[in-house]
Amino acid sequence: MSVTEPLPLSLAIVSFNEEARIGKCFESTKGLVREIVVVDSNSTDATVAVSEAAGARVIHQPWLGHCAQKQMALDACTQPWVLMLDCDEQLSEELRESIRDFFRTGDAAWFQGGRFNRKVCFLGRWITHGDWYPDRQLRLIQRDKARIGGKDPHDKVELQGRFKQLKGDLLHDSFPTIKSYLDKITPYADDFLERQIREGSRWSLTANLLRPLWRFFRAYILRLGFLDGFPGFWIAYATAFSVFIRYSRKYESEVRRNLKS
Repeated sequence: MSVTEPLPLSLAIVSFNEEARIGKCFESTKGLVREIVVVDSNSTDATVAVSEAAGARVIHQPWLGHCAQKQMALDACTQPWVLMLDCDEQLSEELRESIRDFFRTGDAAWFQGGRFNRKVCFLGRWITHGDWYPDRQLRLIQRDKARIGGKDPHDKVELQGRFKQLKGDLLHDSFPTIKSYLDKITPYADDFLERQIREGSRWSLTANLLRPLWRFFRAYILRLGFLDGFPGFWIAYATAFSVFIRYSRKYESEVRRNLKS
């Protein structure tokens, strides 16, 4: 296999209104993959046009949930190996070379997956400590040895076999602004509350007060978030606040149920 020859690899992506970011994702995998599969959930912007211009095979599918939508993308791939990325992710140059080396050196014959760190850019700075790094992701997978598991919205790859940790970072542009982070607190709190109700978990004042404090201490002190300057402090503080909101929603839910009874 030559240095520039595409690998036996499909790129699988699910999309919705990502015209501003999906092109960078495609560009970072250019020359590396033989196939691009995009499962789009009725985008109203130019996401589909950008995808088709990059040579992607676009499958139109109303939203099924994170796990089911990504499983559909995985099932639609035809190459023996699949690289599963989100629209707001890009391969760093080092990670590109690591993926190519994974096949060139024969590791693909011994492992069924490749895992790598994900690095987030926030407030103009790459975050390299705290709860956000290293955010290890298993995204390079042998197609017939993997499926998408987890619980919405937190999908995860379930692999039959072994994986290798690859060098290089997956670059993540998930929270370009403070507002984009804050916008996700409520939906994540809703999902947390639904899971807690299904599991029959009751509200606890101790958990409501101590879990946020623990999350701040772990991220900012134990995991060295203070080395990321003010963005590191903001992340640790905002994470603690979001945990406080989640557990407070449990209290609110129980109060409402008691008022109805």
